[in-house]
Amino acid sequence: MSITRTSFSLLQATAATLAIAIILWSLGLTSFRFAEAANVTSFSDTLSDSAPALPSNHTLSFNTPNGVAAGGTIVVTFPAATFAGIAAIDFGDIDLTVNGTPVTLAAGPSGAVWGATTTATAITLTSGSGTIASSATVTIAIGTNATQGVTGDERITNPGVGSYEISLGVGTLDVGATRVAILSPVEVTASVETQLTFTVDGLGENESINGTSTTGSSTATSIPFGKLVPGVATTVAQQLSVETNASNGFVVTVQVDGQLVSATGADIDGFSNGAYTSTPTAWVAPTPSIGNEDTYGHWGITTNDNSITAGLSDPYLVNGIGNRYVSASTTPVEVFRHNGPADGSEPHMGQTQVGYQIQISALQEAGDDYNATLTYVATPVF
Repeated sequence: MSITRTSFSLLQATAATLAIAIILWSLGLTSFRFAEAANVTSFSDTLSDSAPALPSNHTLSFNTPNGVAAGGTIVVTFPAATFAGIAAIDFGDIDLTVNGTPVTLAAGPSGAVWGATTTATAITLTSGSGTIASSATVTIAIGTNATQGVTGDERITNPGVGSYEISLGVGTLDVGATRVAILSPVEVTASVETQLTFTVDGLGENESINGTSTTGSSTATSIPFGKLVPGVATTVAQQLSVETNASNGFVVTVQVDGQLVSATGADIDGFSNGAYTSTPTAWVAPTPSIGNEDTYGHWGITTNDNSITAGLSDPYLVNGIGNRYVSASTTPVEVFRHNGPADGSEPHMGQTQVGYQIQISALQEAGDDYNATLTYVATPVF
């Protein structure tokens, strides 16, 4: 009897299945389709810093085949006892974007708003009534790279060197896993030799020097003023060129070993009237006073560089009226500067002209051997 009942039950089940199939066929429905669990695709986690033990932002991106229903979750799980600081992450440190559109996050789900909660190893995003459609592209930013609403202020600290799996659960059906590599930083080193080439060249007559023109010629090693005529200013100049790869450029100074002195002990003093002016001042002729030999004649220095001193200023008014001089001095006088590498030819950057002007009165003591020695010093600045 039990065999008969079993056979009858099978026949009943077969008949019922056939009846359902006939009904579906009559309605044009040939089969059932059920949602199936699937792996997310294109799942990646990009770190802002992959060095061990350093805080890093995470940017997760993936495609979800089945999406997320209202009330559903997205769970990102990190390996236990590896990444640190996950529990300190809150909704302000997370951005959720679906198909390029930001989704509002809060401390807990409400309406269409998603909520964010964390543990020591996981970050869970829970939907209120909001949904994510199937085949959507989802991006989750975690850390200071989260800027929707408020900017994040917490990051996740990397573990030691190694490869770590980060798993993902999306809704009730989709899962995935990806890996991140934590690597020791690679130090890149190189060296560039210091280069500095400083050249002094002579200039001829009629060269423009800061508002005046040269009246004589020079060489790289001499500035011959020649025979001086009372009341007439004589100007001779030299050209300075600097090539350097110093990161902060260079400074060129000039100093004299003493004033122009003859064998008899007579001298031509510093501009002006022996006052040894150190602030660029308009040129004036000497104003001789009997018994005060400092006033019989003087000489000074000017430059065509419009960017000297630490402030790269223009004290010689090169960009203005010019004609500004300081005294030749036993203290270094700055005549050329640039604040970066120089090519030896660009005006004010790699090349300039320095002028020397002299003028005497009729009281200047006679002598055919007045001389002094100038020394230039070019210093790279790193």
